[in-house]
Amino acid sequence: MSNDPAPLLVVRDLKTYFFLDEGTVRAVDGVDFAVHPGQVVGIVGESGCGKSVTVKSVMRLVQRPGRLVAGTIRFRPSSQSAQRWPLAPDGTLDLAALDPQGPIMRAIRGGEIALIPQEPMAAFSPVHTIGNQIVEAIRLHQDVDRQTAWEWGVERLAEVGIPSPAQRMRAYSWELSGGLRQRAMIAMALACGPRLLIADEPTTAIDVTTQAQILTLLRALQEQHNMAIIFITHDLGVIAQIADHVVVMYLGRVMEAGPVEEIFLRPQHPYTRALLRSIPSIHTPSRTLLPTIQGSIPHPFNRPAGCPFHPRCGDFVPGLCDRNTPEPVPVSPTQTVSCHLYTGELHGEPIPDRSSPA
Repeated sequence: MSNDPAPLLVVRDLKTYFFLDEGTVRAVDGVDFAVHPGQVVGIVGESGCGKSVTVKSVMRLVQRPGRLVAGTIRFRPSSQSAQRWPLAPDGTLDLAALDPQGPIMRAIRGGEIALIPQEPMAAFSPVHTIGNQIVEAIRLHQDVDRQTAWEWGVERLAEVGIPSPAQRMRAYSWELSGGLRQRAMIAMALACGPRLLIADEPTTAIDVTTQAQILTLLRALQEQHNMAIIFITHDLGVIAQIADHVVVMYLGRVMEAGPVEEIFLRPQHPYTRALLRSIPSIHTPSRTLLPTIQGSIPHPFNRPAGCPFHPRCGDFVPGLCDRNTPEPVPVSPTQTVSCHLYTGELHGEPIPDRSSPA
């Protein structure tokens, strides 16, 4: 990770709601996190907890009836781009205040912040070659001719380990295997040298062997380009392998955040501990049931009052957890937890030791 103390991205009190006829879905409800240059931040949680909507909000890609209703998204662009855009005194842009379809936001998407979507088969056009799509992305953000953009595309495909890259530039997405499609998507995301790469569950649709290769590739590319990554997944094993910092989300809120070592060795929130208990290991006896989190994520229109996790929490405190929403509190210089066990609201009751996932 870079030693640059200035964050590349700072998200504060981000709220993205979907306004439906049946009611309002608070998909992201007050999320805070920061990403530094060269850092890999993992966002983890069960399906439906708001991970993908969070990063789509950062890129201003949320479609109606969704809308970003509050919060700031401070992004620090490259020095070359900074000369062309009106920046705040601290050298940042508030992406939340920009027109999603305006020229600055369109220049940032793909040029400064790139996205690897969940399913490359759906992201690539099936009627255009891989090369045509990479060339289009390059020429949209760089003032180069088609031949130069084509040569850059071949270099990017070679960089991500695709054999015969010049030949693959002329292939269609449906002619490639799942692993090669994912590598081609990574190549297109990296084509314009973004400062921040967002990987939205990039290993979900591929087999375990290819998944390990993709994770190794992303780590190598991140170190080579000193690029920051936001890595979204529901797999804590993947987070342990690739992330420097972890953000644990549940029902649109951050439950716990901190360095990956602290989250795995000293988890504080009951939800984080429950997630870690559910991971199988080589020491797990065969033919035994893995621990599970009781219940399920509440329906979006029936969101519980107070702490959103309290209906499923083994440490639930009646009259407190079901009434008051906990705010993030520091439990170490680098780790924060949103839980009433640490807010000092237990009326003088001793706070139990929560340092072990078991």
